[in-house]
Amino acid sequence: MPFTESVIEQAVIEWLASLGYDHAFGPDIAPDGARPERSDYAEPLLLGRLRDALVRLNPDLPPAAREEAFRQLTHLRAPSLLLNNHAFHRLLVDGVTVEYKRDGRAVSGRARVVDFDNPENNDWLVVNQYTVETLKVSETFRVSRRPDVVIFVNGLPLAVMELKNAADEKATIWAAYHQLQTYKQDIPVLFYYNELLVISDGVYARLGSLTANREWFLPWKTIEGEKQAPASQSQLEVLLRGVFEKRRFLDLIRYFIVFEQERGAPSVKKIAGYHQFHAVNYAVKETLRAAGVGQVSDLSSIKDLKGVYRAQPTPGGASGDRRIGVIWHTQGSGKSLTMAFYAGRLAAHPAMQNPTIVVITDRNDLDDQLFGTFSRCSEILRQTPEQAESREDLRQKLRGRVAGGVFFTTIQKFLPVESQSQSLKVSKTFRDSSLVLSDRANIIVIADEAHRSQYDFIDGYARALRDALPNASFIGFTGTPIEQADANTRAVFGDYISIYDIQQAVEDGATVKIYYEGRLAKLELDENEKPKIDLEFEEVTEGEEPEVKEKLKSKWAALEAVVGTEKRLRLIAQDLIDHFEKRLEAQDGKAMVVCMSRRICIDLYNAIIQLRPHWHSEDDRQGVVKIVMTGSASDPLEWQPHIRNKARREELAQRFKDPADPFKLVIVRDMWLTGFDVPCLHTMYLDKPMQGHGLMQAIARVNRVYPNKTGGLIVDYLGLAYHLQKALAAYTEASHPAEIPDQEEAVNELLKRYEICRDLFHGFNWSKYFSGSAAERASLLPAALEHLLQQPNGKKRYLQAVRGLSLAFALAVPNERALAIRDDVAFFQDVRAALVKHTVSEGGKADEDYEQEIRQILSRSVAASGQVIDIFAAAGLKKPEISVLSEEFLAEMRGLPQKNLAIELLRKLLNDEIQNRMRKNLVQSRSFAEMLERTIRAYQNRTLESAEVIAELIQLGEEMREAQKRGEKLGLSEDEIAFYDALEVNDSAVKVLGDETLKKIARELVETVRKNTTIDWTVKETVRAKLRVMVKRILRKYGYPPDKQEKATQTVLEQAETIAADWAGGM
Repeated sequence: MPFTESVIEQAVIEWLASLGYDHAFGPDIAPDGARPERSDYAEPLLLGRLRDALVRLNPDLPPAAREEAFRQLTHLRAPSLLLNNHAFHRLLVDGVTVEYKRDGRAVSGRARVVDFDNPENNDWLVVNQYTVETLKVSETFRVSRRPDVVIFVNGLPLAVMELKNAADEKATIWAAYHQLQTYKQDIPVLFYYNELLVISDGVYARLGSLTANREWFLPWKTIEGEKQAPASQSQLEVLLRGVFEKRRFLDLIRYFIVFEQERGAPSVKKIAGYHQFHAVNYAVKETLRAAGVGQVSDLSSIKDLKGVYRAQPTPGGASGDRRIGVIWHTQGSGKSLTMAFYAGRLAAHPAMQNPTIVVITDRNDLDDQLFGTFSRCSEILRQTPEQAESREDLRQKLRGRVAGGVFFTTIQKFLPVESQSQSLKVSKTFRDSSLVLSDRANIIVIADEAHRSQYDFIDGYARALRDALPNASFIGFTGTPIEQADANTRAVFGDYISIYDIQQAVEDGATVKIYYEGRLAKLELDENEKPKIDLEFEEVTEGEEPEVKEKLKSKWAALEAVVGTEKRLRLIAQDLIDHFEKRLEAQDGKAMVVCMSRRICIDLYNAIIQLRPHWHSEDDRQGVVKIVMTGSASDPLEWQPHIRNKARREELAQRFKDPADPFKLVIVRDMWLTGFDVPCLHTMYLDKPMQGHGLMQAIARVNRVYPNKTGGLIVDYLGLAYHLQKALAAYTEASHPAEIPDQEEAVNELLKRYEICRDLFHGFNWSKYFSGSAAERASLLPAALEHLLQQPNGKKRYLQAVRGLSLAFALAVPNERALAIRDDVAFFQDVRAALVKHTVSEGGKADEDYEQEIRQILSRSVAASGQVIDIFAAAGLKKPEISVLSEEFLAEMRGLPQKNLAIELLRKLLNDEIQNRMRKNLVQSRSFAEMLERTIRAYQNRTLESAEVIAELIQLGEEMREAQKRGEKLGLSEDEIAFYDALEVNDSAVKVLGDETLKKIARELVETVRKNTTIDWTVKETVRAKLRVMVKRILRKYGYPPDKQEKATQTVLEQAETIAADWAGGM
């Protein structure tokens, strides 16, 4: 029996049946079916089941009231799909308000639509092949659509699933997504009642809301919530069991769906992710324990399980200890929304008796941002949040309050006025009973970014807060982990409840990957000043006491003097403009520049507008570049145009968040670095010493998901690589540490993809495509199509290759090596577009994954906006052959006066040489790549001086040159020495078998691989498998390896595949 879409469909039915769902076949219950439950295909509801549920759930309401509830549910008349869906959601969750007569007087009540507390009191049905029709406006014809699976609760179609065949490579999960978008347009009435959408191709499965674009259809990776399901388990099964278990499904609908409001109307519908759903539910359980109204948690520890995903409390918390715990969800993964879900879930819990919730931050701008999120989500809070404008206003709101309320404030407002003169220290606290705001036990304090260095738990703000609310319970939310040495944070909040780290967020698609580009070689810093800068970086630490911070100010001023020199800022401005303009050509979006001081912000701004005067405008509503900073009238006169009040800064924020607004580049010192979400922000330029959680919060500004955004880029002008890696080490589980990949990785990937495309055009000359006459250019495309279509499976291989090329190009721009092949990439893209049109009748539209932004730069005849710099010419050197590192050239490099340029040249040459050798000698290239990476990292982290780095790079070059001569000394060819190196990796082989036997094996392997490599070697698995068997047979014949290590055999097999691929590419 062939594997078809119906197999996936039946599996869904079986999994749901195991959860207690009944099943009906759509055609059977259709108007003309064997057991009809519908009178018309245009009716999306199962009306009989809905009427029965209203009677069953509302026995105390008279029939007329139940009929009124039925009428409201079946007659949604809002002007748009989203408004109808929002209206239904409120009816479903809150119940239907009805009026009726009782004892001769009018009374009002609520009709329940679903029993949320007793799931088995509802009617659960899964229907496959459910046809729905819509009469078009003209009323001359009907549109008919048939979703694969619909889940009904009490006759209401609350979930729709579209499935594709796992065995059909064209039937992707995104084909299912596009089909749902068509259904929303053609049969909108079905989606008035929708709560969840599911797409799956049998391998992958995603969950999304009615308004979610494809970037926000995300996996659900856990069933019970404590840990992820194993990778071997079907994603679709995990999603169905994790979401559609009856109680969880109802819980998700009731507490974890929010319609964010903009200007008083719903603008987007959001559903909690699995990490948010389970974190909140565990947090609520821990809140009941900490407040003394629930049982002590009896769950296994996650204290030492940093990283990946985990959600469950650490045991040991005592009942009534007021310490709820900490939720660590990485920046960009929806932490603010998780806080709102938690507040809403808690406010509705009967055991909490209408609690008062106080949300605290340590800065006004963070308070504003978080308050904005909660205000847009006020429906799930079931009350309107309030913001304390002053210390006295906070006291008025909290003092004597009996119940309820969601209040936002900065923690500084809890500090008595008398303490202001003593920095963070408290001379007089709220322990005076007259200053206690409330001694109620059902007050919950939510602290955002809960870290000791911010809140000063020992003797400052947090102590004043505890004195003001002595019986409150505390929960911390953070995008950064608690440091192991930070016992004070744990003393206030407790330990972890839930962890969702950087790497897991990227894997799930909740955030995008961040790439790193160091541009130190561009900064002509005085060599004599560099040791001072290194010293400053080491001395700038987090968590210091105020006295220590004061002592550091003078040293920071010295660093600022070096960083803020006029000459250096002019260089930075030119480099930044060139870099950003090239980024915009490849991908439209926004960028942020982070400077060390307000003075440097202004000087850099002036340097930028001197080069780009049209970017400047004194009008807040105009201009490409702005500075966002605070200040006062006492600041210098020339600073005043950049100092704005809160309202004006908010207007700039709205401009910057708008992807279509020309405000593209913002310069900041501290503002907008935390809690500021701009999904279209794709580049950050760092020119400020940062480390720890402050650095991680800053770079997370570029990790937000946005259509066609493949990643964010951090451009480092100050050498922060060491601090970045150090911070990352604390952010992920030690077993799989996260890394921010260097942009060189994207460039290398681009060049690999580029070689694949070039190989497909082997023997075809396209050089006239940009330089030839119109007739020559026009004739090239048909010839190129013919060239591809003559090759076996040419169309499919080419489309796949160009897709990878386009994505890699977006990440690699504006690297010089990427721009150098820009014309060729444009040609490949144009051929792809022509190929799609030429063959459209064969299979419809080609893969729609290509980035819209890439087309902006590549679909036209490209004329580079700036000349690509020839770094060899800039150094006054003859450009050497990449594959030859001559003694003469290395000697020239040793004497080159421009040390930074020498390093850049050597890095390029050595890296290219390694890449070239990688096609031949796997072991040798890996060894040299590690050595090069180690040396360059030392340079970027400035643990080595320029002269030392050059010496090491030249030594590496000499070793690489000597390595080429090894084959001659051993009497082996280039290919044979590659196998010899792979064989020699195993120490026991060298000792037991000896050189002569290893040479003999190497020669025999080369002969065997050469005889059995064909041009289709890379695409035929049978050919590759046969080759692997032959290689293993030779190794066994000679008893290799003597110690039977599988790793040694695997290395030789990899070398065989490397050489075979190289030979096949040259055929």
